[in-house]
Amino acid sequence: MGLGAVGAFLPLLPTVPFLLLAMVCFARGNPAWERRLLDHPTYGPSLRDWRERRAISRRAKKAALLAMALSVAVTAFTAGWPWVLIPLGVMALSGTWIWTRAE
Repeated sequence: MGLGAVGAFLPLLPTVPFLLLAMVCFARGNPAWERRLLDHPTYGPSLRDWRERRAISRRAKKAALLAMALSVAVTAFTAGWPWVLIPLGVMALSGTWIWTRAE
């Protein structure tokens, strides 16, 4: 949960995967913590949408793709060719998966 909260402010650290992982772990280990996550005013709606419909909001999709593009750009400027191909490939695969989820 903490990494997800930090990821909301740092562009290279993802938010949603850490929150989904926290939700799964809390749901299996402590129903009270699961309820607390689902009722959270900031994170709860996204987590409920994912749980009920496997949906990601358009805003979250755009934010994820923008953060990944920024990561690719940073890699291009710092590491250069051919290292930029690694995050570019990851972005192509994961970005496609994210963009094709329901809204």
